[in-house]
Amino acid sequence: MPSFKVVVGDPEAKEPKVMYVKVVESDKVKLTESMKEGREFIRAKANPRLIEILSTPYRIATIRIWKDRSKKEKVSFTVRLEADPAVPESTVLVPSGLLSEKLGSSEALAEIFRSKVFQIVVSEAQATAFLGKRIGEYVDASVIGIPSKRLLITGGSDSSGFPMIPTLPSSAKRVLLLSSPPGFHPRNEGERRRKIVRGNTVSEDIVQINTKLVD
Repeated sequence: MPSFKVVVGDPEAKEPKVMYVKVVESDKVKLTESMKEGREFIRAKANPRLIEILSTPYRIATIRIWKDRSKKEKVSFTVRLEADPAVPESTVLVPSGLLSEKLGSSEALAEIFRSKVFQIVVSEAQATAFLGKRIGEYVDASVIGIPSKRLLITGGSDSSGFPMIPTLPSSAKRVLLLSSPPGFHPRNEGERRRKIVRGNTVSEDIVQINTKLVD
């Protein structure tokens, strides 16, 4: 069965509001194997008021923790927020072991905001929904757990990193003379190069699919 990493852009999250919170590990939230493998969003509990302030209708948020004061090293992960009035407004509960593994601590100060871009791995029936689709076509966003939305396919790449290109029909791999992205970013005006690219159709050779949330 096919498996794809689906990268999702949320165009409505243009300037997400950043909130500062304390992130704390809790036994109330379990870290499953599917969460570790990226096949399921990491669950986190937050106060309903915080979720409202973040203005994230899909309850998908990014938690960013800076490892030093110079803000050169950070740990970031995507969570799906679950409303829990018992959680203080300035606190987010995450699964036990998540922070300990990344930081060596069970709690940390962090930034949380609506995710502009996030990713999830789909397989089996969810992945099949993408097979045969072309760049510019749509897949129901319910395959990643977001109802009443669609995913517009904007591109992708295979296991070797060769990008899909919208102007090449089929899923075949070809060598084309390119003068612009995707596949080639010229440094000089008029520059062209022969590059290996993939066609515009999703096949089992594709490992990453780039998408955008639309109505």
